[in-house]
Amino acid sequence: MSLVEPLERRAIISGIGQSAVGRRLNRSDLDLTVEACLEAIADAGLTRDDIDGLATYPGAGIGTGGFAGPGTPEVQDALRLNLSWHDGGSEGPAQMRALFAACLAVGAGLARHVLIYRTVTESTAQGTGGRQGIGASSEHEGEQSGLPRFSGFLQWYLPFGAVSAVNWIALVAKRRFHEFGLSREQLAYVALNGRKNAAYNPKAIYRDTMTLEDYLSARMISTPLCLYDCDAPCDGSTALVVSHVDYSPDTPQHPCHIHAIGTAIKGRPSWDQFDDMTTMAARDAAKSMWQRSDLGPADVQLAQLYDGFSVLALVWLEALGLCPVGESGLFVEGGDRIALDGALPLNTAGGQLSAGRLHGFGLLHEACVQLRHQAGERQVPGEPEVAVVSNGGGPLAGSVLLTR
Repeated sequence: MSLVEPLERRAIISGIGQSAVGRRLNRSDLDLTVEACLEAIADAGLTRDDIDGLATYPGAGIGTGGFAGPGTPEVQDALRLNLSWHDGGSEGPAQMRALFAACLAVGAGLARHVLIYRTVTESTAQGTGGRQGIGASSEHEGEQSGLPRFSGFLQWYLPFGAVSAVNWIALVAKRRFHEFGLSREQLAYVALNGRKNAAYNPKAIYRDTMTLEDYLSARMISTPLCLYDCDAPCDGSTALVVSHVDYSPDTPQHPCHIHAIGTAIKGRPSWDQFDDMTTMAARDAAKSMWQRSDLGPADVQLAQLYDGFSVLALVWLEALGLCPVGESGLFVEGGDRIALDGALPLNTAGGQLSAGRLHGFGLLHEACVQLRHQAGERQVPGEPEVAVVSNGGGPLAGSVLLTR
């Protein structure tokens, strides 16, 4: 680690908030966002007048229906915030961008209390139909004039029917089956563990018991990924307040300290042309995080790892050094090591597979709840003090190490 203290150490998460979470809530994205933001501000012991920074991911107008949530100008106006700094969001290190930008703004003195949020209304946007791929159009299906034109990587994927991230991530899973001997029976335990933990999360989308037989008999979505390997679209908003570390003594709740962040990407920013398809961008983000830390993988007491698709949690386990490369399947097999009372509790609120696709921010929220020791029935024993959170998969990734 550099002798110069990383700038992110000047930041803490002082407040957290989360709106109602559910399927087809039929509430606007702004309504859900305001609910989460007001809760986070109050949780931090602040008022709207104290908030002088605002950031989100990915920014308004990006992605398919219900994906992006409201933009920062809309939220600023709704909350009547007077801002010294704001960031409208983009791609970068995936969902972590908003958190990282807030940390650096606070550390640089551009703002003192930054409100960050992530809102999705994908479930309502779907209506009563099923989940659609990118570029899908039921109204004009088969009519060339009715289909939108796409540039970038999508122009090469869509003609071959790769209309969803599940098709792209299936390549990563397939490579791991070939390279490391990963099996569906092993992969199942990411989903089974998440479902077991979700039973203790009243906001989780799926709380019913799931067995290995249920998993193995589920319909295939994109080989080798089945229905239960895919996250659950939902509606909901998560907000956090990132404050300067000198506010720590005044927080009503125990603050979560930002110890190190990981943002690097060394390979090609591609879903199918990365130099090592078993790692993707998680490899570089994780390595850069540890380079900024005086802690190591052995210090991590719980992990909230991105599981937009189950195999990504395995990618992150290895990239973060939480288990040897190629052995994540063996590590999760049987579920004992990753259980709430296991050696490395994983996705303790259910993850995105069962708790709902809050696009990574739900994992940040849960890490804070656990480090505050406020998780109730799902609380990890032993009063954990170090948690790692990862967001993103494929060519976009970021990770953060939080300490109590």
